[in-house]
Amino acid sequence: MAATILSSINNLAMQVSATAEPSTPLSEEERILVHAVKAVNASEMLGPENELTFLRDRGTRRAVVRIVNKRTGEVIQQIPAEYVLRMAEEMKRG
Repeated sequence: MAATILSSINNLAMQVSATAEPSTPLSEEERILVHAVKAVNASEMLGPENELTFLRDRGTRRAVVRIVNKRTGEVIQQIPAEYVLRMAEEMKRG
């Protein structure tokens, strides 16, 4: 798969911290994002079995937002869509 998971809602803070220097605290923007994602998942706005996840596409280096079924791992919805990412990657290659 061409995408690398940067952070799921429940692990966002831990993964952001792991990619930074050990003594570097989360930025204000990262803390706000972590809080917002946790709030969305806790509210079950996406349903009781779904969670919001964030990824960075390896080919395009673009941020990807997914709604994923927690039980099965199935991607319910992705923005931008996979075909859009592949088109962008092809355009980048020339």
